[in-house]
Amino acid sequence: MGEAASPGQLRSSFIRWALVTVPAILLLGMLSAKIGDSGYGNLWFDRLVKPPIMPPGWVFPFAWSVLYIMIGFALAIILNARGAKGRGIAIFLFLVQLALNLAWSPVFFAMHRIMLAFGLIVAIFLWAGLATLMFWKIRPLAGWLMVPYLAWLVFAAVLNWQVHQLNPNGLTLVPRTGNTQIIIQ
Repeated sequence: MGEAASPGQLRSSFIRWALVTVPAILLLGMLSAKIGDSGYGNLWFDRLVKPPIMPPGWVFPFAWSVLYIMIGFALAIILNARGAKGRGIAIFLFLVQLALNLAWSPVFFAMHRIMLAFGLIVAIFLWAGLATLMFWKIRPLAGWLMVPYLAWLVFAAVLNWQVHQLNPNGLTLVPRTGNTQIIIQ
């Protein structure tokens, strides 16, 4: 009754968690990008003045895919750490930052709200930072897997801020999709 799980059982449990978390997070990220009409090809985004540090368009889906895989594995490690002190709080912090992350593309690309998106990145970083610290305490490898994500969030925040500075009237470049405009003369 009080037997510990064998290394093989623990590995098998982790693999089952990873087979759920990694594809789920990737799928949610792709869905968020699709809903937000993210990236080049979005008329509004194409009209924005881009900062010199803006990477080519292919970098974003590649980077986000790698990062989502890494944080998916980090979450799987924590979910597999049954009985670990702080596990529930760590999972909660992770889910909050993930929800904020998934909101960013629709806010920036679909709603054209550059500064609201910047505020979201700051919030994502804070929540992800707390999740990373909790992950680290539970399983250091899970914390390490979150570090590139935190670094990318800092880069994304810098890009977001520079886009705002270069496009102070970015909200008005093109009407938002589904936006009804009534002009009274």
